[in-house]
Amino acid sequence: MQAAEGSLCFSGVWPSQPVLYEIHTWAWLEELSLKLGRSVALDSVPEEEWDRLAALGLDGVWLMGVWERSPFSASMAWEDPGLRKEWEEDFGSLKREWVVGSPYSVRSYVVDQRLGGPKGLAVAREMLARRGLRLVLDYVPNHVAPDHPWVREHPEYLLQGDQKELEREPSAFLGIQGRVFACGRDPFFPPWRDTLQVNVFSPGFREAALETLKGIADQCDGLRCDMAMLLLDRVFQMTWAGKAGEPLSQEFWVQIIPALRRSHPHLLLLAEVYWGLEEELLKLGFDLCYDKVFYDRLLHDRAQSLLDHLKKTSPFQQKLLRFLENHDEKRAAEVLPPPRHRAAALCLATVPGAKLYHQGQWEGRRKRLPIQLGCAPEEAAQEEIKELYRKILELSRRALPPTGMWRICHIMGWPDNLSFQDLLAWAWERRGERFAFVVNFSDGPAQAMVRFPWDDLAGSNWFLEDLLGGETYRRDGSKMLSEGLFVDLGPWQAHMFLLYKA
Repeated sequence: MQAAEGSLCFSGVWPSQPVLYEIHTWAWLEELSLKLGRSVALDSVPEEEWDRLAALGLDGVWLMGVWERSPFSASMAWEDPGLRKEWEEDFGSLKREWVVGSPYSVRSYVVDQRLGGPKGLAVAREMLARRGLRLVLDYVPNHVAPDHPWVREHPEYLLQGDQKELEREPSAFLGIQGRVFACGRDPFFPPWRDTLQVNVFSPGFREAALETLKGIADQCDGLRCDMAMLLLDRVFQMTWAGKAGEPLSQEFWVQIIPALRRSHPHLLLLAEVYWGLEEELLKLGFDLCYDKVFYDRLLHDRAQSLLDHLKKTSPFQQKLLRFLENHDEKRAAEVLPPPRHRAAALCLATVPGAKLYHQGQWEGRRKRLPIQLGCAPEEAAQEEIKELYRKILELSRRALPPTGMWRICHIMGWPDNLSFQDLLAWAWERRGERFAFVVNFSDGPAQAMVRFPWDDLAGSNWFLEDLLGGETYRRDGSKMLSEGLFVDLGPWQAHMFLLYKA
């Protein structure tokens, strides 16, 4: 670690498969303020709160939403009857000052003074670094707030329309200061009405974006790039159907990432990306990419679907960021019954790749944190879910994450019993020890023979210590290698074995 401008920060490389924790910064500080009976900003978070985060076995903390938000966005959210109705279900009566605007409608990449400003963030980064934690911040490349300085100073950086388009599609364009600007958008969803679309094919925009990124990178150890695939040439052209003109000689990320690496070689670059474009973004220079398919299959599909995805992504899965919830999705505890939640969380913890956990997930919170609000609904923790994540944390001290050899195990069944198709199994090594995980990813009982990938099991007896249930079994290694290990699991139940010679 090295000091920078009086603060402590990391200078070395990240772990290859980091564990990250997303915090809704504004709501988190408000919760602490209510708890302590005083105003809490980033530079006055109690030491014990930083200690609590450090005890979670994390590598990095993503302080989501620290940048100066848009009053335009806040007003639009307050006036949206759909959002108001949704919020009132969780909060009851709503106060105008709670509505602070979307963190993805950024007016300025300066830490909001109401959160403690740049100095407050520097203190927070130092508190994390002292505990071995790195800081991750947001960058929103595809759009800016309607009250961003570029509207006045550099309108050519933004995608513009005309009066006819504004009249024809008032939900897709905004008239500001005598000009018509396109709202930011994803081609498959309605426009984000509280944003303006950047012109990816503007050389001036790219120069400004690089300077913005360098300024952010000076203040953190990692960047989460929102909707990163929208900046790809062909995606941008598809979205805007030639409205932006001709592409430049290089893709946006091809131009930006190497230049950013020269000034910040150890910066972690994380891409939010969908549509099967993960491998392409990795080739363009990102360190990690979202794995939304894994999330969808954990929540909605059966074992075989999950297994197919793990096999398909095997060549690059260590560079995927896997999660069970985040600020864009419903709470895991809301959509998953506790038994399936437990099975899904254990699957997440035991596969390769980086992991993302979310504020309130480990307490089993069911109510989403609206990103436009600076507060969180009151909600009691679920003890069953807390115990699940406490157990995962305990396992992380010895068995997780799987950093060594990791392989999918062969599972066999019988012609008159096809329940083996509901089982998932994989094995790995960590720090010289061997582990195997078997889960019944279904709501019915399942039996199978599971074959582990170690040839040297033959010729010895082995103990299989179940780190989840506490039992220890003694089995013949030669039989396990030739016939497999018989397992019989109830709905959503699992074993995590530590294998060692008898």
